[in-house]
Order: sequence, then C-alpha cells, then structure tokens
Amino acid sequence: MVSNSLKFNRNKYNGNFAIIFLKSLNFANIFLVVFMKESKWIILAVLAIVWGSSFILIKKGLNGLNPIELGSVRMISASVVMLLLKGKHVASIPKNKYKYVAASALFGIFFPAFLFAYAQTEIDSTISSIINATTPLFTLVIGALFFKLISQKRQFFGVFIGLVGCILLILTGSSIHPEQNYWYALLAVVACVLYAININWVKKFLSDLRPVQIAMGNFAFLLIPASLILFTTDFFSHISTPETQTAVLYTVILGICSTGLASLFFYRLILISSPVFASSTTYLIPLVAFGWGILDHESVHFAQVIGALVILVGVYFSGKKNQ
Repeated sequence: MVSNSLKFNRNKYNGNFAIIFLKSLNFANIFLVVFMKESKWIILAVLAIVWGSSFILIKKGLNGLNPIELGSVRMISASVVMLLLKGKHVASIPKNKYKYVAASALFGIFFPAFLFAYAQTEIDSTISSIINATTPLFTLVIGALFFKLISQKRQFFGVFIGLVGCILLILTGSSIHPEQNYWYALLAVVACVLYAININWVKKFLSDLRPVQIAMGNFAFLLIPASLILFTTDFFSHISTPETQTAVLYTVILGICSTGLASLFFYRLILISSPVFASSTTYLIPLVAFGWGILDHESVHFAQVIGALVILVGVYFSGKKNQ
C-alpha cells in the first residue's frame, strides 16, 4: 500500500510538473512576442550579453563534458525548447526547401557547436570570442568568391586587416601561453568560415522564407543527429556525478539562450533595423566575453588586446560601404 501511494504521488507530481513546464513555455512564448517588439537597442544589448556569455558557458560545460557531449546537449536542449515554443512553423516550410534548410543547420549550428567546444579545450574563452568576430570578414570573402556578391576595395582592405589581427592573436597567444595548443584556435576559425557560408547560403537559397521558418527547420533537423551522437558517448554513465550535472546545467543554458532564443532575437533585429546595425553585435560580443574572462581569472596579455583591436578594425572596414 505504501509503495502504491508513493507511486501515485510521484505520478501526480510528474503530471503537475509537466503542466507547469508547458505553461512556463507558453509564458516564454508570450514574452518573446512582446519583448521582440521593443527597441532595437534593447535587443542589440540582450544579444551582446547572451552571445558574449556563450564562450564562458562553453568553458564551464567542458568541466564535466567532453566536446562531443557538450555540442550534442547544446543542440538537443535548444531544439526541444524552441520546437515546443515555435515548432508549428516547421510544417509551413515548402518541401523543395528542406535540403537547403538542412544544409543551413549543418553550416550554421551543427559543426560550429563541436568545433568551438574542441577549440576551447586548449584556448581561453576570451580568445575564442575574438576569433568569432572574424565571421563578417569570411562572409564577405565567401560571398564574393562563391556567391557572386559584389564587394568594394575598402571592404577587402578590412578583410586583410582582420586576418592580420587574427594571425597576431594566435601567434602571440602561443608564445604567451606555451602550455596551450594554439593550433586549436584554427578550429574556431573553421567554425567562423562555416558561419559565413551559412549566412551567404541563407541569403541565396532561403531568402523567401520567414526567419522563424528557417530557425525552426534548423532545430527540427538537428534534434535527431544530435541525439544519436549523444547516445554513442558514455554521457549516461556519468550523468549522476555532481560535476557532470553542473556542466549539463551550463550547457542547457547555453543551448536554450545562445543557440535557441538568440536566433529569434537576431532575426527580429534584422527585420526592425538593418543587417548593418544587426552586425554591430560583432563589436560588443568580445567586450562581454572579456568581462566574463576577467571574472573567471583568465589572463589577457596586452599583445592579445592589440590583436583583438586589429580584428575589430578590420571588421569595421569590411562592413563599411563607400558613400
């Protein structure tokens, strides 16, 4: 009798928890609709904080997870929550666009999630955030080379400056921190190249879809491969340890906020402002990441600050058009 009573209470608790969880998701959905109608400056600030915090969350997640586990948990948590919030939009995606949406998910989320996780096993979160700022530079180059987008001389000058800054950052980092393998920084660079491919890919093949369709299509595609990959790891054999549970908490926050909600905020920002204004998050993200790095006692050398400034100058010129 005692056992049945406990079973009944547990089921009742689980049922109540499910109701509370679904209601909280509905509240979050209402919050998204209301919040994203607000000032572009508010959304810009939120994006800078959320994306700027993603690198320290990766670092904390790696304290109990390996890069494969972290990338998988990140995508699963983002996909589950976002599909519960906005999953109805998946059905409205035209069938002839499925392959393009799937490719966008691979370029823009899947591979970068693992690459940044692997990179941060050797480099600091602040360095990772600075390398992330090269995405607009690669977007310009790839757009000109493979998508026939017209660019101006000033923009290519910015690309050159940015790449010099990136090389300076990696070389100075390897000399200042010989205990770290700065070749891993190249993994973050590859991730930025994939981000750049995705931006141009979306512009060329998915510009007729609404942003929410693209985002939800990405998450719907990612849920299965990310889940399968997680099951190939020994994640479930050590999930009960406090260290792993803390790492999972950080990673779930990373997935829901930095991968899931931020994508909707960013698309909304583009709609209510302009791509140029939206790209200004590039300048703010490293500032937030630097703040977290200092709080987490990461050492940043003056030469690395110079490299970061050179990259941001390059990003500025690459994004600036002649009048």
